[in-house]
Amino acid sequence: MGIPLLQAARIGAYVVGQHLRRRKRYPLVLMLEPLFRCNLACAGCGKIDYPDPILNQRLSYDDCMQAIDECGAPVVSIAGGEPLLHKEMPQIVQGYLERKKFVILCTNALLLAKKIGDYKPHPAFTWSIHLDGNQAMHDKSVCQRGVYEKAVEAIRLAKSKGFRVSINCTLFNDADPAQVAGFLDDMKALGLDGITVSPGYAYERAPDQQHFLNRTRTKELFRGILARGKGGRAWPFSQSTMFLNFLAGNEAYHCTPWGNPTRTVFGWQKPCYLLGEGYAKTFRELMEDTEWDKYGVGNYEKCADCMVHSGFEATAVQDTLRHPLKALAVTMRGVRTEGPMAEDIPLDRQRPAEYVFSGHVERKLAEVHSAKAASKKTMAAE
Repeated sequence: MGIPLLQAARIGAYVVGQHLRRRKRYPLVLMLEPLFRCNLACAGCGKIDYPDPILNQRLSYDDCMQAIDECGAPVVSIAGGEPLLHKEMPQIVQGYLERKKFVILCTNALLLAKKIGDYKPHPAFTWSIHLDGNQAMHDKSVCQRGVYEKAVEAIRLAKSKGFRVSINCTLFNDADPAQVAGFLDDMKALGLDGITVSPGYAYERAPDQQHFLNRTRTKELFRGILARGKGGRAWPFSQSTMFLNFLAGNEAYHCTPWGNPTRTVFGWQKPCYLLGEGYAKTFRELMEDTEWDKYGVGNYEKCADCMVHSGFEATAVQDTLRHPLKALAVTMRGVRTEGPMAEDIPLDRQRPAEYVFSGHVERKLAEVHSAKAASKKTMAAE
């Protein structure tokens, strides 16, 4: 696996500590989106379609430090948008490292060669390069030619300078298992320290809504991929074995969205990284006021097809802790890719989708305009 022993040990101790304290809900990874601005316009994302006043917003260094101090998660995954567009990003990364956090900086790598001198290798710091498959697959995903080659060059550059480097790979319904397996072989040959894979989730703002995976197709796809890689043992996945087991249809997990709380320029996102159905001002408000039972597979129509790591990795970690012998057996023999799948969660009682996100955008725009007006008033008075 692609998880360093130090990280596995520290996170394991953290999780055990939460269980000993009988905490039902606790964060595992802070998902930080300090900006939405990006230098790509991927068809499966849609975040760059925000109005310019929102795309111009940034979480400050102090905002980012307050977020981790509030939630206390052992890991921070910094995404966006494109984080390397944020002028304070080197200071933000350093601030997290000084707080003894594991930091994963996600980037499309277009700016990495220019910005890499602002960072230093550290055992708790990892570059996570966005690569959605081989050259044809990735360039199609990001809607721009040549991005795959630049990303591979950036991987080689970062490795040559002593950094830990992983990739994050999102797969859609046109992915071919044999091609994906070949791609993972190529990535392993680059000496990557980790690989994260996940099925695409249907962001409601994404321009392309036709290529997201449903749950059955997700399980079939990952069985086809993992069967070509010794049940997943052939590649350095930086994910738990039980999450891979879940992707292959051998587990029927409920999601734990509080395991990966998300802080964005809007606030703390309710209920999870993928759904923005409300925002809290503080982490405590997020945890105490979110109606968690209203969300998740079987509870809410928007969640019906979700099998994304940000929702289910924390569940898999908890399952590993509760059933260590089962998890060890899967690790030793690899993920099962044949035979019956676990019975899935029924959807007959899920509530219908609500489309409320535009209201959050309008409120944020009003907030931005109000702040600008107040600033101009203050400057005029001076």
